Amino acid sequence: MRISGAHRHLNIVTRSELDRFAQKLKKHQIIGVDLEADSMYHFHEKVCLIQIATPRTTAVIDPLQINNLSVLKPVFKRTDILKVFHGADYDIRSLYRDFKININNLFDTELACRFLGFKETGLEAVLKKRYNVRLNKKYQRKDWSKRPLPQEMMAYAAKDVRYLIPLAKSLYQELKTKGRLSWVQEECRHLSKVRPANNNSGPLFVGFKGAGKLGPRGLAVLEELLRMRQKIAHKQDKPLFRIIGNKSLLKLAETRPSNLNKLRKSEILGLKQSDRYGKSVVAAVTRALQIPSKNLPRYPRKTAPMVPAIVAKRVKELRIWRDRMARQLKVDPAIICTKALISAIAVQKPDTVSSLSKMKELKAWQVKEFGRDIINILNTVG
Repeated sequence: MRISGAHRHLNIVTRSELDRFAQKLKKHQIIGVDLEADSMYHFHEKVCLIQIATPRTTAVIDPLQINNLSVLKPVFKRTDILKVFHGADYDIRSLYRDFKININNLFDTELACRFLGFKETGLEAVLKKRYNVRLNKKYQRKDWSKRPLPQEMMAYAAKDVRYLIPLAKSLYQELKTKGRLSWVQEECRHLSKVRPANNNSGPLFVGFKGAGKLGPRGLAVLEELLRMRQKIAHKQDKPLFRIIGNKSLLKLAETRPSNLNKLRKSEILGLKQSDRYGKSVVAAVTRALQIPSKNLPRYPRKTAPMVPAIVAKRVKELRIWRDRMARQLKVDPAIICTKALISAIAVQKPDTVSSLSKMKELKAWQVKEFGRDIINILNTVG
C-alpha cells in the first residue's frame, strides 16, 4: 500500500482550535493516535502531546496549553470510529489517568503484528520493512514538557502517527485473510480496559528486582532507601532513576554503609550523588539497622504447591500441542497459550468445551479455535 505524501499538519494550542478539530474527527471512520509524555524527566509523569491523524490531516494537540480536553471524550468513546494505536497499553493508561478518556473500538497495530507472526513488532522496524520508511528517533528521549517546543520536535511528533492508518488497513486485511481478525479484535477489547496501576499498598520493595535475595535486615535497609529516594524525587520533581538507580540501591542494601566515610569508600554512588544524597542514605541505613529483629520485614514468597504427576503430564502434553500449533501458524507460542494459562487448564481440567469456556483466564477466540484440541488432550491424558 502506498502512503500518500499530501498531508496537512495542524498544531492545536487553543480550546477553540480543539473544538473545531474534534467536530471534524466525528466525520471519520478511522483515526491514528499517539502521544508523548515526560516520564524521563518528572516524578509525576503526564501526557505532554497527543497526536491524532486522519487520512489527510495530522494534528498535534498540546494538553499543557489546553487545560480541558473533554471535547475529545465522545470521539474516543464512539464505537463507529476505529482508533489505531501501536503498542497501546501505556497510551490507554495515560489517557485515562490524565483525562479520564475511555477508548472504544481500538485497533493495536503492534498486537496485530504479533498475531501475524512478525519477528520485530516495534513501529520503527515495521514501517521500515513494509514501506521503507525510516523514523528519526532523535527526539524520543527529550523533555516533552518544556515549552515552547522547537518546530523540529513538533514535526517529529507528527510523523509517526500519520503511518498508523495505512498500516492498520494493511494488517486488518492480512488478519482477515488468515482468519485471525476476530482474535485481535477481542484482544483489543480487553486491552482498551486497562487502567493505571495503584501502587499505594504494601512495602516498596515488593516487586523490586533483586529484593528477593536479601535477608530481613537487608530488606529493611532497602525499604528505607526506597522511601528516602521517593521522598527526594517527589520534592525535586524528578523520576526515581535520576536520583539513585535501582542497582545502586540494591548494593547499598547489601553493604549498608553506616557513615559517610564508608559510603564514599564503597564507590557505589558517584561524587555528586554522595554530596547530594550521602547524608540521607546514611540516615536511612541507620534507621533500618536500629529496627528490632522481631519487626524486620520478610519477602512475601508464594510457596509453589506440589504438582501431582498427572497434572505435570497434562502440562507437558498441552505444551507440546501448543508449540506444534505455534509452528504451524508461525506465531509466538505465548500468543496461543501462555505458560500460566496452560498450568491453570491442567489443574482445573475442564472436561467439555463448555466448561473450558467458563474459565475466566481464556478468551472466547481461544476457546473457539483451540477448545476442542485442548479437551481432547485433557481427556486422553486423564
